[in-house]
This record gives sequence, structure tokens and C-alpha cells, in this order.
Amino acid sequence: MFLIQQQPIVVEVLKQPAAAPDISVDVMLGMFALAGAFLLVAALGGLVAGAIFIGIRHSRDASAPPTDTDHVRLRI
Repeated sequence: MFLIQQQPIVVEVLKQPAAAPDISVDVMLGMFALAGAFLLVAALGGLVAGAIFIGIRHSRDASAPPTDTDHVRLRI
């Protein structure tokens, strides 16, 4: 008689919390977006720097007197 349990075991059943969305996809998209932004800024910076260098060469060639040399000058 002593082995019979006198009080029942009460277990409260709670609702499971809603599943949180996986943030790894958001993190990956953010990384690729940031890398794309850096790539775009670098490409635009390179184009601007190239245009500046070409402009400097054009202005330097326009102000220099013409010379006859054996070298071939590229008119870029």
C-alpha cells in the first residue's frame, strides 16, 4: 500500500512558440548586397580615376609642341 502514489503528477502543457525565421538566409543576402555595393563603388572609382588620367594626358599632349620622334604616340 505504501507503493501506491497518493498525489498525481501534474504537467502543464504550454503552446510551443512560433518558429523563428532562419536568419542565415538574411545574413547571406546582406553579405552579397554589401559585396555588390563595394564592387559598384570600386568600379565607379576606377572609371573616374581613369577618366582623370586620360584627361590629364590629353591636356598635356595638347599643350606640348609637336615633335617628330621614332616613338608612336597613342591618341587615347
